[in-house]
Amino acid sequence: MILEAQESVCAALEAVDGAGKFKEDAWTRPGGGGGISRVLQDGAVFEKAGVNISVVYGVMPPEAYRAAKAAADDQKPGPVPFFAAGISSVLHPKNPFAPTLHFNYRYFETDAPKDTPGAPRQWWFGGGTDLTPAYVFEEDVKHFHSIQKKACDKFDPSFYPRFKKWCDDYFYIKHRGERRGLGGIFFDDLNDYDQEMLLSFATECANSVVPAYIPIIEKRKDTPFNESQKAWQQLRRGRYVEFNLVYDRGTTFGLKTGGRIESILVSLPLSARWEYDHEAVTYNRGSFSLYDIQKPEEGSEEWKLLDACINPKEWI
Repeated sequence: MILEAQESVCAALEAVDGAGKFKEDAWTRPGGGGGISRVLQDGAVFEKAGVNISVVYGVMPPEAYRAAKAAADDQKPGPVPFFAAGISSVLHPKNPFAPTLHFNYRYFETDAPKDTPGAPRQWWFGGGTDLTPAYVFEEDVKHFHSIQKKACDKFDPSFYPRFKKWCDDYFYIKHRGERRGLGGIFFDDLNDYDQEMLLSFATECANSVVPAYIPIIEKRKDTPFNESQKAWQQLRRGRYVEFNLVYDRGTTFGLKTGGRIESILVSLPLSARWEYDHEAVTYNRGSFSLYDIQKPEEGSEEWKLLDACINPKEWI
C-alpha cells in the first residue's frame, strides 16, 4: 500500500510542478529494515516536497515506545521489539497562496520484551492529512475537508468529527497558543476495529491525498504575490518548524530509534524565518513593510489565518 501511495503521489506532484523531478534514496536501517526517500527540491511549484516510506523493525528503548504510542504502557521496563511501516510526506509550495500539506499513514506493532514474557503484544494504526496555508481561501479549505470527510464516511460516520477534533488538538503549538494550520484528520493508537478494515481505511485516506490537494495547488500556484506576502509565508513556516521539532511524536520517535536524520528532517521547509521581538517592532525596508506578525490588523487576510489557527472552525 505504501509503495503504491508513494508512486501515485509523486507522479501527481511531478505533473503539477512541470519542472522538478524527485530524487530517490533507498536506505537501510542498521537495527533492521529501511526505506525509500523521495525529495523534489526547488522545482517550479514546490520549494521542497518529500514523500518517504519506511519499513523498520528491531528493538526500541522504553522512551521511544512512549513517543510512538500516545497512551504508552509505562510498565514495559526494557527494550521493546517492534515493527513499523508507513508513508510520510510534507509538501512546501513556493507561492504563499498555495498551502503546505502534510500526510502520514502508518502501522505499528510491538512484541513482549524478553524480560517481561507475559506482556501483551500490541498493534495500532495512526496517521492523518492536514492543511497548513499562509492565507485562507474558504472554498479551498472546504474542498479539502470534504474529501477527508468522504473518506471517513465510507467506514464510520463518527470518524470525521472525531478525527477532525483530534487533528485540531494534536497540531497545537502550546507555547504560541495556536494551531500550526487549518487541520484535517488525525488519529493514533487505533486498534478497536478489525485490522483489515483499518488497513482499508488508511488506504482510502492515502488515496484521497491527490484529489484533496492537487486541485488547490493548480488553482493557487501562479497567483501573483508581493514581498510582504512571501514574508508572512516564511513566518508561518517558522511555526511549522517549531511544532515539528518541539512536539511531533514522529520526529521524537525517529530520533530515539536511531532513524535516518535526512528522512526525519525532510519535513522541514527549505526556508523559513523568525523575526525577533516582532510584537514591538515594525520593519521598514523601502516599499516593503513587515507589520506586527503576532497580531496583524483585525480583518486583514493575515489576521483571518491567525484567527482560524487560534479558534478552530467547522469548515463543512
